[in-house]
Amino acid sequence: MGVVEEKINELRTREAQILQMGGEKAVAKQHEKGKLTARERLSLLFDEGTFREIDMFVSHRCVNYNMENVEIPSDAVVTGHGMVGGRPVFAFSQDFTSRAGSLGEMHSKKICKVMDLALKAGAPFVGFNDSGGARIQEGVDALSGYGQIFFRNSACSGVIPQISAIMGPTAGGAVYSPAMTDWVFMVKNSGYMFITGPEVIKAVTGEEITFEELGGAKTHNEKSGVAHFACENDEDTIKRIRDLLAYLPSNNMEDPPIVATGDDPQRQDPALDAIVPDSPNKSYDMKDVIRSIVDNGVIFEPHEYYARNMIVCFARLNGRSIGIIANQPKVLAGCLDINASDKATRFIRFCDSFNIPMLTIADVPGYLPGSQQEWGGIIRHGAKLLWCYSEATVPKLLLVTRKDYGGSYLAMCSRDLGADMAFAWPTAEIAVMGAAGAANIIHRKEIDDAEDPVTKREEKIKEYEDLFSNPYVAASRGYIDAVIVPSETRPRLIDALEAMCSKRETRPPKKHGNIPM
Repeated sequence: MGVVEEKINELRTREAQILQMGGEKAVAKQHEKGKLTARERLSLLFDEGTFREIDMFVSHRCVNYNMENVEIPSDAVVTGHGMVGGRPVFAFSQDFTSRAGSLGEMHSKKICKVMDLALKAGAPFVGFNDSGGARIQEGVDALSGYGQIFFRNSACSGVIPQISAIMGPTAGGAVYSPAMTDWVFMVKNSGYMFITGPEVIKAVTGEEITFEELGGAKTHNEKSGVAHFACENDEDTIKRIRDLLAYLPSNNMEDPPIVATGDDPQRQDPALDAIVPDSPNKSYDMKDVIRSIVDNGVIFEPHEYYARNMIVCFARLNGRSIGIIANQPKVLAGCLDINASDKATRFIRFCDSFNIPMLTIADVPGYLPGSQQEWGGIIRHGAKLLWCYSEATVPKLLLVTRKDYGGSYLAMCSRDLGADMAFAWPTAEIAVMGAAGAANIIHRKEIDDAEDPVTKREEKIKEYEDLFSNPYVAASRGYIDAVIVPSETRPRLIDALEAMCSKRETRPPKKHGNIPM
């Protein structure tokens, strides 16, 4: 055997040893929990045969607590790049079978390296989180590692899409990097996020709570809004990450990919002509409207379980990616509140960062009233929505289906906040407020002094409805570009999007604005 052959065989041996990760028992234990290994996850994410690992032979340098005698394959994280849907993507995957995927100095340096490469290449970055947290034996070096990752999350934000998948425990400082990325996927019953765990909470406050209740997928998708997707298992998570990437450009200098969907751009749907109920107090499902309009009725919805009075989703119109923001009349009558404002704001900023045109569909009676909303800062949170619509320079389309009242009319991408083209159905009611409230204010004395106050009140409500509860006053002032037949909505929106897809708009130069956080 020649020298070169010996060296090649040594390489193969070293590789084979590292590919075993934490060993057969540790891998089996991972599988028993219903979890894939770090390498299996990367294999599913990337197009077959395209993943290329880097830094396989990196090892830790810790000598505290006899750590110099401890081998941790690849320092408990697998990093590299490959193709997803034929486009480059960079990724890391923490290896829980190796020292519980704990993060130390070299572990973080590996992650930072692929983040730097992703930023240079202008390619999306995906992280699979499954870690016991900071490697305590490495002390401040581990904390420094987290800090270096956070710094890069900030640098990458708005330049390349960043996606996090929580596939195992993610606690303490480890939660902040996912929270700084654009999208957070969580696996039900195996992914957890919290700053302090159940044991610490019990010791400090006496409260007893389970891992799942404290920081599981359901909790963060429904209550905190930290996560955007709750997935059934590792495979489902990775499939949905691939689906999401298909809607996005690789970076902020590119447009999203155009996909031939086969759906006729001139298709009409007569069902839309009857979807709005005759009674203004009855609801309908806004998702039915959205699915009727978009290509093949396909939507990809983040935050499905959070602030459900607001819908945000990706879809396609004539093959072009769009972001949709819509009120949901089925939940809280589609009112705006603190959580709905935050949900829409973050989505709007993402779409604007990555050149994704936006369609806003408004059916909103106003802001949710109540002391809890006021004390919780609805003014500040609602201002974010106004801010972000005004700041966004991508093509912005508006469709008003029914109620569009007062400040919430402005907040749902009115012409004054930069809607490029605004459409309304004949059922639209664009006014300062609903007819009943307006009549009570404008004609209070006349109603109180009438012989029959009830009849007089109804008369004044009808008078206000005839004057303002329609789209034509707004259309006569140019705030609405066209009143359209509902069944013709899809072709009208597609024509508007095609007309505006080359839009260019600039804002005054500045370091950044001071958003009302």
